[in-house]
Amino acid sequence: MCTGSGSDPEPSSNGWSRARGVVVKTLVLIGGALLLKRLTKSTTRRDHARVVSRSLAGEKFTREQASRDPENYFNIRMLSCPAAEMVDGSQVLYLEQAFWRTPQKPFRQRLYMVKPCPKELKCDVEVSSYAIRDAEEYRNFCDRPKDQRPLPEEVIGDIGEHLTTIHLSCCDRGKRCLYQGSTSPGGFPNSWNGASYCTSDLAVLKNNEIHLWDRGFDENRNQVWGPKQGPYEFKQATYSSINQNLSSLNILYQSSIDRPIQGSLILQD
Repeated sequence: MCTGSGSDPEPSSNGWSRARGVVVKTLVLIGGALLLKRLTKSTTRRDHARVVSRSLAGEKFTREQASRDPENYFNIRMLSCPAAEMVDGSQVLYLEQAFWRTPQKPFRQRLYMVKPCPKELKCDVEVSSYAIRDAEEYRNFCDRPKDQRPLPEEVIGDIGEHLTTIHLSCCDRGKRCLYQGSTSPGGFPNSWNGASYCTSDLAVLKNNEIHLWDRGFDENRNQVWGPKQGPYEFKQATYSSINQNLSSLNILYQSSIDRPIQGSLILQD
């Protein structure tokens, strides 16, 4: 009867398998923990401010809204782009609004400052609007080559009268909006068309859609300018949206100049 004198390799193989299993499980646990930490990393207010700045920038129109309700809304072009950055990191945007047919002639020009809300306030992003000291120098700012625009330091020097401040908060899950907010209940001083104060409501939606509702009120809280039905709905411009239904928009434009512009956003300026 023959018996082998060599060692049995099975125990060694089982030991290696167990060790390899422990290593794999450890790596999976570590990787899962790192992924979970990354996914659950809290978004800072500065992150929120960046999102709002990016959403405000670009070319947008109210074409769809004007088509649905031409009696109360005009097709307005809103164009905004980064203009400067403050020392504290606040973003300064140039923003102008014009009728879609005459984009070279804006009826409203503003500088917007976007920054994180102060720690003591229960909001995420603060958006303030300012007049421009020499607005004519900024006409069609975003349409120009960068070397033909006022320099960032010039932009900061041209920030004029403070007009409004809106405090935005993240929208609850399930809502269409990403951020929404408004001015304080008392609004801000305004004397246009018999107003004593004005209010602004702002909502940032997906796809960089912006809803903006500016209104003026007299001392008795009667609305004296601005749309009454709801905010203007500015949607990101696309070539198809610009060229779509041109004939119908020509009709809308003609009807708009044949009737008074009461209730329009532009009454504020």
